[in-house]
Amino acid sequence: MRNFDLAPLYRATVGFDQIADMMDRVLTSDVTQPTYPPYNIEKIADDGWRISIAVAGFAEDDLSVELRDGALIVSAQKADDGAERTYLHRGIATRAFERRFQLADHVRVTGASHADGMLHIDLVREVPEALKPRRIAIEARGAGDANGLDAKSVN
Repeated sequence: MRNFDLAPLYRATVGFDQIADMMDRVLTSDVTQPTYPPYNIEKIADDGWRISIAVAGFAEDDLSVELRDGALIVSAQKADDGAERTYLHRGIATRAFERRFQLADHVRVTGASHADGMLHIDLVREVPEALKPRRIAIEARGAGDANGLDAKSVN
């Protein structure tokens, strides 16, 4: 795998530390990403997404969804039911896990639901009014007033 030096990026930009840190984390990660539990990320609107995680065997009380430092962290710990069971085949994995999703600026969680062995987390991007594009009105001025100066104030 190639190693990239991001030092020029740090020297030439201001305020993009989060992007540079994320690129550095992704590019230097030699550890393979965990595949458990499987999940989907779907786009449900122009500024809306849904993360669906397969959590078969986990109850709502076993699951935790939290936001911390711009990251969505989903974790599960199976509560011990105390019953000794003898399995002939155990194919449903209920081992503890933690999944992290880095969220972009202005993306917030609107809700989470648990149904049919799936945990659904809804996200939406809400751009503040100050950052939205706005149209600037152009004022009409007289033809002889191209410099924006009042003719009477010059004399």
